[in-house]
Amino acid sequence: MASKFAQRSNEAELMDDLESSGEVIDQTLRELETINKWLGGNHVTINGLDLLMQKAGATADALTIVDLGCGGGDMLMMIADWARKRSQRINLIGIDANPNIIAFAQRNTRNYPEITYKSINIFSEEFKALQYDIATSTLFTHHFNDQELIDLFDLIKSQASIGMVINDLHRHWFAYHSIKWLTAAFSRSVMVRNDAAVSVLRSFHKNEIEEILKSSGVSNYSIQWMWAFRWQLVAWF
Repeated sequence: MASKFAQRSNEAELMDDLESSGEVIDQTLRELETINKWLGGNHVTINGLDLLMQKAGATADALTIVDLGCGGGDMLMMIADWARKRSQRINLIGIDANPNIIAFAQRNTRNYPEITYKSINIFSEEFKALQYDIATSTLFTHHFNDQELIDLFDLIKSQASIGMVINDLHRHWFAYHSIKWLTAAFSRSVMVRNDAAVSVLRSFHKNEIEEILKSSGVSNYSIQWMWAFRWQLVAWF
């Protein structure tokens, strides 16, 4: 019998329901922010931004960064703090298809005027019309199948003037069982308890990421394994 970790799962997550709302979503977003702080995985994105600016030799008076699948906005606040420390003028746009998630994020980041939001689908014509410098995503790309990711990376390549930073999970038995135990012990959110382990099964081995990049025409990139069983993908265009 083949291991459940041999191939990416296509099992749906509860969060994929774009009509999820109310305390279910709010509790889930609060817990995800706490879990990511505990496990230290958010630094993968911030470190990736430093690496991207170095690899691309990028300098700009002002940067526009879109954060795809922005959730509660916790990563956007970290990027804003990163920019403030660099005295970098920045325009941050959080993208999420669920308007209820956007409403939570707006409340959560109200002390960050550099952050705005759009409740749009990344495959919509409105998103395709955007131009920006950098795209980031944290624990988002595993929600899509390989062909969707090929199309998405190809689109980002045409939109972003500098590059992209992707932070997502490594599909591994230890990550799967650890997050199941952690969420069973500490989570009060049904969505978190279900989706955390499913997310690992939907995530990536390194060769799968490389095949997606090749098919999308992205040739300048680095992929590093980092703590919290994360892949850091940095691509410059």
